Amino acid sequence: MRRALAVSAALLAAALTPVPAQAAAVTPKVLVIGIDGFLSTKIAAANAPNLKAMQRTGVDGRSLLYAQPMAATSSGPGWSTILTGVWPDKHKVRDNSFSGNDLASHPDWLSRAEAANPALDTYAALDWKAIDDHILGDGIDRKLVLDGDRDGYVTHDATIATRSEAHLRDDRADASFVYFGQLDIVGHSSGSGSQAYLTEIARIDGYVGRLVAAVNARVTRSSESWRIMVTTDHGHLATGGHGGDSLDERSTFILATGDGITAASAPKTTRLVDSAYTALAHLGVPRPSTLDGRPVTDVSADPFETVPLGPAVAESIPSSVLGWSASLPSGWTRDNSAMPTGGVTEWRGWSLASDAFWSSAQRGQSRETFVRGRGTIAVADSDEWADTSNATGKTWDSTLWTPVRAVTGSSVRLDLTHWYRQEAGQRGYVLAGWDGGAAVVARTYTADSVNGAETITLPVPAGATNVKIGFRLTGVNNWYWVLDDVRVS
Repeated sequence: MRRALAVSAALLAAALTPVPAQAAAVTPKVLVIGIDGFLSTKIAAANAPNLKAMQRTGVDGRSLLYAQPMAATSSGPGWSTILTGVWPDKHKVRDNSFSGNDLASHPDWLSRAEAANPALDTYAALDWKAIDDHILGDGIDRKLVLDGDRDGYVTHDATIATRSEAHLRDDRADASFVYFGQLDIVGHSSGSGSQAYLTEIARIDGYVGRLVAAVNARVTRSSESWRIMVTTDHGHLATGGHGGDSLDERSTFILATGDGITAASAPKTTRLVDSAYTALAHLGVPRPSTLDGRPVTDVSADPFETVPLGPAVAESIPSSVLGWSASLPSGWTRDNSAMPTGGVTEWRGWSLASDAFWSSAQRGQSRETFVRGRGTIAVADSDEWADTSNATGKTWDSTLWTPVRAVTGSSVRLDLTHWYRQEAGQRGYVLAGWDGGAAVVARTYTADSVNGAETITLPVPAGATNVKIGFRLTGVNNWYWVLDDVRVS
């Protein structure tokens, strides 16, 4: 048996040093390490030098999951989302039963890589058998599938670490997925607030260090370009358990390091679906049209991200949850001339907010399911605004306007990611203001919109030279309209 390599934070950092720019063409390699039930906010308190080194040298993208009715914050939906790169409304895994799923239409990223390039060496090691039973395809070159539910995860995690260490050091190892399950067991039995949970993080951190050190020890390392990601399927309550809609249960992350990764980057726009496409893109696999993810290295151009968010003013949301703002990006305007006085301050007219803040305003009303929104979103929420007695019976009426844009040609294209949720008496309008004239209704919403991307084409009136687009919501204690990534071209 080969002697295990000693691991330190310094060695880990060295393992992720980019290949010199003057080097010859390099071979792309991907390693995704999956740790079940990992509440990443606990890394700071744990003895986890390897994970902390990755945070210092890579992308630390933290985000939130969905909740019911889209899916439970459970392992089945979580690992299906990670491995396929699509959300539960596509793969249709809503709990650990996997009943009614459509995984056949959404293969895992290893199978996609293998299909695109059969010469790749693909590998998966895991001890929650359901991942292999339901998610992973049969075409993956090598699998180590153990049964932690039957035999216990502690021993199997150790076996996975040892076998995967050898694989990463000695084999071609083009595309690898390595899963550890024991942390989730400790989360259930002791809670994420326990010392036992921190102790298990330390154990897993050692495994992570060994795997990355194995990459560093490869004789061909200087001619390779590695992308290494650590991720999880869900978080855990301090007292133990998950499946619900609290922020700790919905907590997830992608920690990415490797050649071409910007050091100490903490994007607000990362989502759990991004690990699959990040892997495929690094391997040179063309983007499948159905994928929801984007590379973790992408820098958002969404102007909403330029506005700093602050703590709650009237809402009973902890100050640690940022946040919201009444400010808007440069060039954007809000028309509140028809808004009554009163109501909850944060939602008086269109405002900007994070997923964490907006969904915390009232859990269990599907706000958690706007998963295709990223980072800072624009929110019109007549339901939350009306949660004070001085707003009872009053009509919420506000319009958000884009900057003015010059137009050429016969049409203007509006692309947006949004969700308009309908209730009787409520209306949503997409407006167009041509050359400063009166607003024209381009689209009216009287039923739920898509929860995702939509494109609207607007014909340009004869002689028009510029346009601004408006989004108007009216209603009396109804639902909401949320927008993200609005582009006019």
